[in-house]
Amino acid sequence: MPTHSVAAERAFLSVERRLVPLKRTVEARLVPTGTPTTIPEGTFVTLTQSLGGTYTVVHEGNMARIDGEDADALGFEPEVMSFDEPDDGKPSESQVWEALRSVHDPEIPVNIVDLGLIYSCRIDDARVSIDMTLTAPGCGMGPVLVQDVERRVGVVPFVDDVNVELVFDPPWSRDRMTDEAQLELGLF
Repeated sequence: MPTHSVAAERAFLSVERRLVPLKRTVEARLVPTGTPTTIPEGTFVTLTQSLGGTYTVVHEGNMARIDGEDADALGFEPEVMSFDEPDDGKPSESQVWEALRSVHDPEIPVNIVDLGLIYSCRIDDARVSIDMTLTAPGCGMGPVLVQDVERRVGVVPFVDDVNVELVFDPPWSRDRMTDEAQLELGLF
């Protein structure tokens, strides 16, 4: 089976769920606990979401997330994030925010910025410090989302260090979501 373009894959997924046989054994994380799991080659999974270079699948009745680096296991091309280097030799604030917008909650088809999970983002020379929260304090995917943020922001040119602090004050509420995100989720 040939690999598909990311654009074609997203167009297909916006229409319906898709049953996909795994082309190789792949590591995944259960949603919402974040517990690591291994899904064997040849197993059929239901692909339910493909956003931000990660894939949410249903396997044996459990939702799991597969990283974009493992997209080949699903028959897709891995999505690699890259940015042009700014001429001034400093991290670009717009690129940092673009990287943050590429991180999606595995259960909600909205990025973490539009969900209102990013409370602050500060750039000091080559260090980026981010305060973020979760939709629920006990969310097991918290560490996974933090790793996604660190990894994605870490590929922005001239960023040498990313520090993500999980904060829960003030508590997250849907009022923090953008109007577009609330509309996307049918909350208006």
